Amino acid sequence: MNKKNAFKDVMTTLIIATGLLATSAPSYSEDMGERSNERQESRDTKQGGRDKARDIKAACKEGDEKSRPECRQDKREVKQKSRETARDIKSK
Repeated sequence: MNKKNAFKDVMTTLIIATGLLATSAPSYSEDMGERSNERQESRDTKQGGRDKARDIKAACKEGDEKSRPECRQDKREVKQKSRETARDIKSK
């Protein structure tokens, strides 16, 4: 009798575990698609900010109106703004 009860307990546990996994998977996968899109949009925003900052620094260095530290600071400000925008995208 003991083996039959043990077998029933194991089968019941497996059935319950399978049911829990089956019901939780769809909501998880739907959320992942949305989060994936947000992460990609955030990465694209940061990359665009890097490109823009690089161009701004190059243009600043070509002109003689600002020193190198001022050009560097301009680049930092542009990159920081793009990071903030990327954080806003993720926190929606």
